[in-house]
Amino acid sequence: MSSFRVELKKTVDDSYDVQIGQNLIPVLAEDIKNGLAGGVRKFAVITDSTVEPLYGTPVLTALREAGYAADLFVFPAGEKSKVRATKEMLEDAMLEKEYRRDCCVIAVGGGVVTDLAGFLAGTFGRGVPFINYATTLLSAADASIGGKTAVDTELATNLIGLIYQPLKVYVDIDTWKTLPHKQLVNGLAETVKHACLADRELFRYLEEHSQEILACDAAACTYISERNCAVKYKVVMKDEKEKNLREILNLGHTVGRAIETVSGYRLLHGEAVAIGMAAQVLLGCECGYLTKEECDRVLTLIEKIGLPVAIPEYIDKENLIRKLYTDKKVRDGKLRFVFQKGIGSVMTFGDEVYAREVPEDEIRSIIYSMERRQL
Repeated sequence: MSSFRVELKKTVDDSYDVQIGQNLIPVLAEDIKNGLAGGVRKFAVITDSTVEPLYGTPVLTALREAGYAADLFVFPAGEKSKVRATKEMLEDAMLEKEYRRDCCVIAVGGGVVTDLAGFLAGTFGRGVPFINYATTLLSAADASIGGKTAVDTELATNLIGLIYQPLKVYVDIDTWKTLPHKQLVNGLAETVKHACLADRELFRYLEEHSQEILACDAAACTYISERNCAVKYKVVMKDEKEKNLREILNLGHTVGRAIETVSGYRLLHGEAVAIGMAAQVLLGCECGYLTKEECDRVLTLIEKIGLPVAIPEYIDKENLIRKLYTDKKVRDGKLRFVFQKGIGSVMTFGDEVYAREVPEDEIRSIIYSMERRQL
């Protein structure tokens, strides 16, 4: 009998740039010519059916005009496409076009696209490089930054995936002008979350300038993009693999993800997160983590933007409560919530502990009270 040790200690630098600006497709093409993807000459542009004509095809054209081999891989738009079957379909299509380990994936779109394409890139050929070109406010604030990639299952959202960092992220605020108003409103939910957990000044800015953002004012959109990135990278830089601190980015998501799933995705992700944010401030207020005035400011801002704070009547409340137990923060069958501390900070519950157990009856009381909340 014998044994030996395989030494695999190594230091990996997964740093990358996030570029915020307007009309960034030419910048993307120039960056690739300047070596962003190393010696890669073949690019898989992954997008959805809505984004394809707006930005997917222009990215494809720019790459081909720059002398690269590139193909467009498109799937039906919507959260219901963020599943293993879609990933398999895309992988098979890439293999059929002879894509192998010497390629690079470019995700062009919103959160569904960047989540799905990033997960595919992390597993295709045991990992190929990828680039995110964010075309929605929601993806600019959340999904395109931090390396979290995943697909949904019937049980819950984002349960299967990996953390896999992109080569670069492009936040093109010009693309927001082509978004329906409902999608702009939806996208602001994650920005409100960032303000609540780490940026009191951003919260005040949203109170004063939310309508300018929704009108796609360039200065306002650039400002919130920069603040969003600053909040997220400071957290991810300290805890890339979500061992402790990164859990705070789940503020509002315990109820949010559950209600998104229970709604059958009738609720957009941002709408579900907004309801989840309302739940955590209402419970947090009862626990003394923020004042009644601070709680009301958060609820008022969410409503001012046009996001919901009440649970729709069609949601089965007991089913929602059961779905809470699929949250990734659950430990030993116990519900755990992240709470904001006032506005611009989060609660801690011990050394590097950012969530606490919440008895089911406490969150049940809040959920039923939200059904009755007058808008």
